[in-house]
Amino acid sequence: MTNRREFIVQIGLSGGALMAGNAMAQAANVAETDPQAVALGYKADTTKVDAKKFPKHAVSQNCKGCALYQGKPTDAAGGCPLFAGKQVAGTGWCSAWVKKA
Repeated sequence: MTNRREFIVQIGLSGGALMAGNAMAQAANVAETDPQAVALGYKADTTKVDAKKFPKHAVSQNCKGCALYQGKPTDAAGGCPLFAGKQVAGTGWCSAWVKKA
């Protein structure tokens, strides 16, 4: 009987640890003030990009349409290799934007 109780307790603890791990695994969104974001001119809203500073930017360009975006087209945010461990807004933009093929 002790083995059965230990087994049930271990399963409960394992499940709790897995759920906590999943919650922690969600990456934070990159801040516009992050040094890498500043260097690339990242904005979470493509309509707020400085047109004088980035004359090649078009409002139709956003992270969801970028080849580097790792999220799904329906995701509000997704991963980007330029901001390791952080997510970019799907509506965002940076100077490294490349049209998705």
